[in-house]
Amino acid sequence: MLLTLPSMAQMSKDEYKEWKNKAKDLKKNPEELKALVEENESLKSKTSSLNSQVENLKGQLSNKNAQIAEAQQAAKEAEAAANAARKKLMEMEQKPQKKAITLDDSGVWFKVQVGAFKNIDMSEYFKNNPNFSGETTEDGAQRITLGRFRDYWEADRFKKVLRDMGVKEAWIVPYKEGTRVPLKEVLESLGPKPTN
Repeated sequence: MLLTLPSMAQMSKDEYKEWKNKAKDLKKNPEELKALVEENESLKSKTSSLNSQVENLKGQLSNKNAQIAEAQQAAKEAEAAANAARKKLMEMEQKPQKKAITLDDSGVWFKVQVGAFKNIDMSEYFKNNPNFSGETTEDGAQRITLGRFRDYWEADRFKKVLRDMGVKEAWIVPYKEGTRVPLKEVLESLGPKPTN
């Protein structure tokens, strides 16, 4: 392989002379020229190998970047899911809790009201306790009721026990299909009073 000299346009006059002399020296010493050419080939081979390694590393870097992007996307999705779960939990905490014990509201049934109170909130005691409940009236009073009876006469016996205990204002409150109704609305459907 022959060495090519840089063109005259790229070198000054002194540089051109210097390289021309070096070329003459190499012409006289083919072993040195051969060593330079072989070294040049070796360096080209190493450069090619290094370029190949660089391309390989670029590919690995590209794969790692893709994995990082996937991990970042998964992290964003996990964070969004966690935020949604937190939001749902906060909404659930803010909503009034439903009673764990659910009762059939169909038909007619009775409770015994023991009073209506203002400025007293007993709603926390109503949770999970179907035999102790209350409702808030339009004027802000809380009606407190005890028991839940399908039979009017059983509710009446319970009312009498409460009155004997000193709850003089206890009275029976009927419900029809889950809604409080006046007693006269259900009186006709009551069976006869038991004789015991």
